[in-house]
Amino acid sequence: MRSRRQRDESGPTGSWLTTYSDMMSLLLAFFVLLFSFSVIDEHKFATFITAFQEYIGVIGQGSAALEQPGPLPLDYSELGQRQLYELFQELTELVEAEGLGGVELELQERGLVIRFAEQVFFDLGEATLKPEAIETLRKLAPTLRDLPNPLRVEGHTDNWPIRTQRFPSNWELSVHRATNVVRFLVEEEWFDPQKLSAAGYSEYRPIRPNDTAENRAMNRRVDIVILNVDLWDYEPN
Repeated sequence: MRSRRQRDESGPTGSWLTTYSDMMSLLLAFFVLLFSFSVIDEHKFATFITAFQEYIGVIGQGSAALEQPGPLPLDYSELGQRQLYELFQELTELVEAEGLGGVELELQERGLVIRFAEQVFFDLGEATLKPEAIETLRKLAPTLRDLPNPLRVEGHTDNWPIRTQRFPSNWELSVHRATNVVRFLVEEEWFDPQKLSAAGYSEYRPIRPNDTAENRAMNRRVDIVILNVDLWDYEPN
């Protein structure tokens, strides 16, 4: 009886376990190999996660919601930053060669800012483009028109209140100034409207304290922001 029991325990069952173990080891090695070949694009993954969250409506609905992608670092894309730096140099030479007064250039994390002083573009408290503004935009248009970057036109005011029939507040004034620049670029200079947007920030994004007449004049401005091409995915479609 003892020898028979030993034969039963060492029979087919032991062979089956050996084959199963070999198969699982091979499967494990196969998936480890697949993972080693994979490359995760973090930017595309983050964009996918955000889109999926918006679709199922979980953003901002408690601590369990996944975080949205944070601001991109300055060196996120060497290609995008290099393009903006080369464009900065090109526009600097153009502004100097054409003698365009009241125009400043500034490289920021989000893109290249072309800053236009109010006295060049508009009369005080008005949103109609002055002849000097039209001339300046015409000289810049050939360089800006065919860029792959999205362009955002931003209107800004100082903190002095305005209450007219046309502009009840600085919000309306800043928005009208931005949209008038956009309309000119689209209707007169044939810019692609899908790459343009307008925003008005009223007095709430000053570049200087509103404590002197000189500083307030600097805050009254229009900016054309040439956005980094890598931010295109973050722009609304």
